[in-house]
This record gives sequence, structure tokens and C-alpha cells, in this order.
Amino acid sequence: MGKKFTAKSADKYVLYQLAVQSAEQDVDFLVDTYKELRGKKPKHLREDFCGTCLMSGYWASLGKHYTTESYDIDPEPLAWGLEHNLKPLGAAGQRVTQYLEDARNPSRRAPDVRCAQNFSYWVFKTRKEMLDYFTGVYQDLADDGIFVCDLHGGPESIQELEEETEVDDGSFTYVWDQDSINPITGEARLHIHFRFPDGTEMTDAFTYDWRLWGLPELREILIDAGFKTADCYWEGTDEDGESGDGIFTKTEEGEACLSYVAYLVATK
Repeated sequence: MGKKFTAKSADKYVLYQLAVQSAEQDVDFLVDTYKELRGKKPKHLREDFCGTCLMSGYWASLGKHYTTESYDIDPEPLAWGLEHNLKPLGAAGQRVTQYLEDARNPSRRAPDVRCAQNFSYWVFKTRKEMLDYFTGVYQDLADDGIFVCDLHGGPESIQELEEETEVDDGSFTYVWDQDSINPITGEARLHIHFRFPDGTEMTDAFTYDWRLWGLPELREILIDAGFKTADCYWEGTDEDGESGDGIFTKTEEGEACLSYVAYLVATK
């Protein structure tokens, strides 16, 4: 077993990064996809709803020409991320500029890649709000820029349930709690809890008030916003055929999984 976490001693941002985020994998996908589409390396990233800037920091660490603008309206994770994720990177961390601003605000520099990860853009609950956000993204990008967002779906995503996942070293359990879902409006109240081997629990460490969006409608809204393409990158499965393998491939046909995570990649 790894580090001994307890509800009293653990830092919720450390737990979130360990349980939820995969910054290296996400950045590799962004860079590789841009290179595949544009035939060159991207340099400037904009991360919307950036939280602790873990992904922004990893991007900046790729090299001296890699820069990032990071936007979030919550000062707490930004301050935490500056102290724990960016400052330890030295010069690379200084290539990340944090903005305590709405994700709908324009960039200071047109990004090669702009992204919204961990379904955070689902805070926009109406089609008009989502269309306005996507339209702003389209207008904000560099001429050869791309926009990438992730999403989840499948029958389990619209059920009121709790899903427990033990981290690899057994030091704590991550709990995704789909607490309340309204099938008429699509609105959902969701929580993240953390449970520890000593029997303690960090309840409602994070809470989300979102609308659950479907993959086809998000693609349609991206096109309505002006994007030329809005392609789905679907995750493959590992050898047992039950779990995702972390490899996302562009396709027009996916499996009718109980639960899935996918990327949407939109181009101008």
C-alpha cells in the first residue's frame, strides 16, 4: 500500500489528481491529434476550466516553446495549482499564465489547441449557452487551431448510482456519486467522495451541477457554431474486452457500452 491517507489528513486536490486526471495521456492526445491533422507541432494551449493547472503544467514542460493560458473562475484551485503544480516546474511553470476569469472570455493569444476536460463545460445547461460557448471558442482559435473536449455517456451515465474505484496502490477509494438526475431537463447533481482504509470518508469533496449532454447533440452544436468538422475519437478496450485501454481512435461507429468516455475534436 502507498501513502496512508485519511479523511483528516488528505488534500482533496491531491486525491482528485491521482484518481481523476491523466495529464500526460491527455496532453499526448492533444499534441498527437494536432500533429496528425495539421502536420506540425502545436505550441500554444488554452485550457478552460483548468482547476489546478495540472495539464497546463505538463504541456509547458514539453519544451521552451510550449505556452499555456489557463482559465477558471474559482480562485482556490488556481492558487493551489500555482503553489503545487507550477512553481515546482521552475521556468516551465512560468510559461503557464493563469486567469481568474470566465471560460467564455477571449484568449490573449489565439491558441493552437483549446480544450475543456473532465466534462466541465457541462455547466452550460441550455443549447443557447452551449452554442454561445462553442461559437466563442471557434472565433478565438488560431486559423489552424483545434478544439478538444471530452464527454461520457451510456445507460449508466443517466442512472442515480455510486461507482467506487480503488486507486492502484490501495491508499484510497474514489467514489463517483450520480446523486440526482432529472430525465426531463437532463440536469444532474453529482459528487465525488473519497473513502480510506481506516474507515473514514471525505464526503462531497467536489460537487457538480450540470446538464448531461449527448454525443450527437454536442457534435451538432459544434457544427452550428461554425466548425468544419466535429469528429469523435472512441476509446478501445483492453484484452478482457471490459475496460478502456486509453487509446482513442477517430471513428463513426462505437459500441453500445453501459458507460464510455470519448473525445470530440473540432476543426475550423
